[in-house]
Amino acid sequence: MDRNYRLETLAVREGQVRSQFNEHSEALYLTSSFVFDSAAQAAARFAGEEEGNVYSRFTNPTVSVFQERLAALEGAEACVATSSGMSAILSLVMGLCSAGDHIVASTGLFGATQQLLGNIMTRFGVRTTFVAQTDNAAWEAAILPETRLFFLETPSNPLTEIADIAGLVAIAHAHGVIVAVDNCFCTPILQRPLDLGADLVVHSATKYLDGQGRVLGGAVAGPKKLTDEVLKFLRTAGPTLSAFNAWVLLKGLETLKIRMDAQSNGALELARWLEAHPKVARVYYPGLPSHPQFALAQRQQASGGGIISFEIKGARSEAWKVVDNCRLLSITANLGDTKTTLTHPASTTHGRITPEQRSAAGITEALLRVAVGLEAVVDLQNDLESGLTAI
Repeated sequence: MDRNYRLETLAVREGQVRSQFNEHSEALYLTSSFVFDSAAQAAARFAGEEEGNVYSRFTNPTVSVFQERLAALEGAEACVATSSGMSAILSLVMGLCSAGDHIVASTGLFGATQQLLGNIMTRFGVRTTFVAQTDNAAWEAAILPETRLFFLETPSNPLTEIADIAGLVAIAHAHGVIVAVDNCFCTPILQRPLDLGADLVVHSATKYLDGQGRVLGGAVAGPKKLTDEVLKFLRTAGPTLSAFNAWVLLKGLETLKIRMDAQSNGALELARWLEAHPKVARVYYPGLPSHPQFALAQRQQASGGGIISFEIKGARSEAWKVVDNCRLLSITANLGDTKTTLTHPASTTHGRITPEQRSAAGITEALLRVAVGLEAVVDLQNDLESGLTAI
């Protein structure tokens, strides 16, 4: 399909190959393996000498449509789909790094990503140095001769800090370092890291790409020479996206533009309301002029996105009172859903990292994160008012 089409068109049409039944919606191929016409064809498929499906651990027609569609949305040459967002990050690191390699990453990464890079990967000889998301000089100072990868998540979870993608790319490429960007919060609708020079984009497709809290999924997109290395790991280790989940994600992509625009608009309205609330000490939202990287967000993103974090005037007990006295917002750590969610990051998403790591990331006991859905904003305001009134 011509990639000159607009993103909302690519999200609906890209990648589909109809079967002999000429179906209109994408087909769901629930099969573990595929039959070959001959022994010679089987050998050629296994050797990679002939394109085609072999085994659904690493080739499946439904998954392929999802991969092609997401690659088109990100402006990538290729994409590898995985079973979850964390398996996408694991596959990227295992595919590109070896024992002795070094990674530079942000202190503001999602808690599980910090655990993976800071604890688990060290057991395999891959070290990570964590630096401040917004301090380009610190990223450059952390580079070692063995540095292989910059890994950044922008906006960060949960404080929505914005990394200067183009600036960090210039630093990394001057030293021969690969740049991977977790684009989960923005999706390609609001931000296209590859257009800013990044080498790879990572997604938890579980979040906005699905958009309705139904399935898990992940993806790594970029140039084929790099995604092929990720695919080698996936083919052997098997953190595979199921055909059913890929089919559900394709349905999610069809409404991605509509949802991202609506959720961003709702989040901006809610963020302004929270910023004026007497029981709120601080609001973190890239669409507000008070955000430290507001100007950068205006250049780098199409809008502020759907995630708001805010600190209440109090500590953990007061924050939990807010959560427990909301009746409409769902108390869950997931995000990107059409239903608005509310969580206390210090005791959930970032509860497994050390207090020192939380402090370095700016995550206090008073911090709450709202992932704005598609409800009426006035209803979200009224529900949060009930929570805030309780403290």
